[in-house]
Amino acid sequence: MVQRRRKLGRGVAVIGGGMSRFGTFPEKLGRDLMVEAYTEALQTVGKGMDPKDIEALYIGNFTSDSFEDQGHLGHIIADTLGLAPRPATRVEGACASSGVAFREGIMAIASGMYDIVLVGGLEKMSLLGTEHVQDALGLAADVPMERDDAGYTFPGLYATMASAYMARYGSTREHLMHVTVKNHQNGSLNPKAQFNVTLRETMEQRKKRNAQRGEPVPNWRDEFDFLMDPGPNPLVAWPLYLFDCSPVSDGASCIILASEEIARNFTDDVVTVAATAQASAGPFSTWGGDITSIPSARVAARQAYEMAGVTPKDINLAEVHDCFTAAEIIAIEDLGFFEPGKGAFAAAEGQTTRDSDRPVNISGGLKAKGHPVGATGTAQVLEVWNQLRGKAGPRQLTGRDLRLGLTHNVGGTGGTTVIHILERK
Repeated sequence: MVQRRRKLGRGVAVIGGGMSRFGTFPEKLGRDLMVEAYTEALQTVGKGMDPKDIEALYIGNFTSDSFEDQGHLGHIIADTLGLAPRPATRVEGACASSGVAFREGIMAIASGMYDIVLVGGLEKMSLLGTEHVQDALGLAADVPMERDDAGYTFPGLYATMASAYMARYGSTREHLMHVTVKNHQNGSLNPKAQFNVTLRETMEQRKKRNAQRGEPVPNWRDEFDFLMDPGPNPLVAWPLYLFDCSPVSDGASCIILASEEIARNFTDDVVTVAATAQASAGPFSTWGGDITSIPSARVAARQAYEMAGVTPKDINLAEVHDCFTAAEIIAIEDLGFFEPGKGAFAAAEGQTTRDSDRPVNISGGLKAKGHPVGATGTAQVLEVWNQLRGKAGPRQLTGRDLRLGLTHNVGGTGGTTVIHILERK
């Protein structure tokens, strides 16, 4: 097959976006959370817009069938938002569902079919107990090969990848802890994050609670002592402990896309799609023996850079799929930010913090912001869009020229990876 540099038929711009608070909300349905996200999205369109201008919807959702006992979600969201009878398509790509929905919306506009579309995602996960959540998420694996035959859960799958990485490159649990500390620090600046306190604040709250109850007060000296304590941070699947894992979350997010030629009718802060790329992969057994890197992520990253005409060094910030701390380390290598085996050590050295040359997961990432799986992809896009426009509030990166931002959204253990690069004009 002849390889060619892909390009969009016409330019596509982000003109609005919003998200609900991420967390657990027993009193709300997934559609209620999407109303919150959509209401905010309309408010962020700089020059305003009439919702009647929206021509189609692409809604990412992994399995409301399991989580809410509700299938056929697209038309329900269209009706709830007052957008029926516009065509509404539910898009499923496991944890990459709304990242794929975003890509579908881009292609719908680039093709000339529509001028303005709404893309988004939602998931309502907290109605099920943890065991049943794991069963539902397990549907994103290769069920006969990874779940039934091998007995894997998703924490087990990523723990296997993490342990292989540690054995191959000599990293330790402490390297994973640096990712935890960083992302909770970032999440503390995000008012919509599920965990919007630092890990040190969490630690001090635990000490205070014990003192008030007359219980022994732990003598944790810092966050790393806290994370080493199996009391508050129990083992999930070695080497992954509780604070290495993204939480069970409810939430919704959405983005309004328009053709670039009309974008300035809606905003003076034009941010365009420089690249969209998606790739697939099979289960572990098809990866050629190396499970320290996700093949679909490497392929999608290469295609995205080629489409945008840039290199990894040109990216100013990134939101990556840190469903587990080890996943962030693997991601920053697959994206070409660091050489294989160097990501864990770079993270420990502070090379991905908000003060570094290429900050990663300023939003708090899936780890602290939360991971309502169907909503994650467009929530990542929203963070990059806000950062590129200088409108990310207290977590805004300052003192630098932000031009290019990247999102990396993974379904399963890499069965689907979708990557986008946004550019501020």
